[in-house]
Amino acid sequence: MPSKTALLIIDYTNDFVADKGALTCGEPGQVLAPAIVKLAEAMFKQDDWILLPTDVHTPHDPYHPESKLFPPHNVRDTWGRELYGPLKPWFEAHQAQPTVWQFDKTRYSSFAGTDLDLRLRERGITTLHLVGVCTDICVLHTAVDAYNLGYQLVIHEAGVASFNPTGHDWALGHFKNSLGASVV
Repeated sequence: MPSKTALLIIDYTNDFVADKGALTCGEPGQVLAPAIVKLAEAMFKQDDWILLPTDVHTPHDPYHPESKLFPPHNVRDTWGRELYGPLKPWFEAHQAQPTVWQFDKTRYSSFAGTDLDLRLRERGITTLHLVGVCTDICVLHTAVDAYNLGYQLVIHEAGVASFNPTGHDWALGHFKNSLGASVV
């Protein structure tokens, strides 16, 4: 029987991590790959849930607020939206398992406009482990929503990165001091 714990691997895509990504955090994100895959495999073997909320966009969407802030990124059916590095083959090898799934999100938070909370509650999940990018944007907004919904949070410091080092450091402190998260 699956556990009450889920790992969220947030936005770990080529556009956010690869050197030629449209909105890359570059090397700080790239070095996370081994730790993220190792954690995913360990939690999978424990029958934990492995979820991959993945940003998706339409280029130059005049109704999406990010269109004014960032260049087009994570466009559906492009190389940029593919999972980065060794996470892609890990996911391909495990995606048929009922405890592993990827889903679209169109806002920073993995909860905004998705059925994530409903699906977590259906499964009795109470604890969320968060990894991915960017620490101070999508990981942060997901963590704030999770906190407000009553989930216990574990942030894996070796599994998060940002293109903004100051924002990254601030978010790590915010997770611990304002959201009561365990930062491990």
